[in-house]
Amino acid sequence: MINAAIIGLGWWGRHIVYTLEGKSDKISFSRGVDIYPDTAADIAQEKGLILTADYSDALNDLEIEAIVLATPHSLHEEQILAAAKAGKHVFCEKPLALNLASAERSVAACEEAGVVLGLGHERRFEPAMQEIARLVASGDLGTIMHVESNFSHDKLANLDGDNWRVSTKESPAAAMTATGIHTTDAYISMFGAIEQVFAMAATRNPANANGDVLTFSVKFKSGATGAFNSVLETPLYMRFAVYGSKAWVEARDYSHPSELGTADVFISRKEGEIEKTSYDDVDTVLLNFEAWADAIAGAVEYHITKDQKLQNIAVFEAICQSAETGLPIKL
Repeated sequence: MINAAIIGLGWWGRHIVYTLEGKSDKISFSRGVDIYPDTAADIAQEKGLILTADYSDALNDLEIEAIVLATPHSLHEEQILAAAKAGKHVFCEKPLALNLASAERSVAACEEAGVVLGLGHERRFEPAMQEIARLVASGDLGTIMHVESNFSHDKLANLDGDNWRVSTKESPAAAMTATGIHTTDAYISMFGAIEQVFAMAATRNPANANGDVLTFSVKFKSGATGAFNSVLETPLYMRFAVYGSKAWVEARDYSHPSELGTADVFISRKEGEIEKTSYDDVDTVLLNFEAWADAIAGAVEYHITKDQKLQNIAVFEAICQSAETGLPIKL
């Protein structure tokens, strides 16, 4: 059992604790760190966490083997480097960094320290997404022509203006850090490197200071193309469709990744003929953390490669630049 500290006990940090505690036999938390400890006193008491406001308390605790970061994005690099220096394995919620240079420093520090760097891309564990990945890899769809997806919800709508999640510094390009970064991770893992992006963002509700609509298109080095849309002021809508020369496949999800539900996968190999399969959701957050724990134990290689970690942040940075300038960006 890996003894970990959770850094940041806001909405998602709490979700991580509730997901793992009592459910995982591979990782558990004994410490919590939050700059506003009074706001986290309830969960600390409930889960028996030693709670302090100072990150160094967790780093200096010899019994802590791993650090989990659910903190503002601009803090990730400094916190990852500190964890690596302390010899702690580290799991960082997405995005890994706000630019490629920062991501490269974080990845290098973990490699040099011999610690495993995990990332919060739990959508890789969704059964529907795994089935699409299998179909792509097997060649069943033929030559991949195009992929398009939508990941929209209103969980982050109308946040207070001082919330870091609506900061243009912490969360540039509208939904990119909330939903888009998950999709580019899926695109890269299924279809390979991206060589060009073009993005647009819009603000429809002034309360969402960093924007609430994002759309972008990509071109893969393979020659395939892709598109993505996200709206952060609408009820949940999730769709992922891949078009191949032999067939197309589409997944429709009906629950946010933080909740359990079902997803439908539709496949068409011939006009007018559509096969439908329903998949029950699994706890993807739990599975993602346990995959990281297995990598720490040396049982498996971590499923997100170094190149994928860095490519995703390179794409993220390019999308943010394109949304700001209105120009296509080549990587």
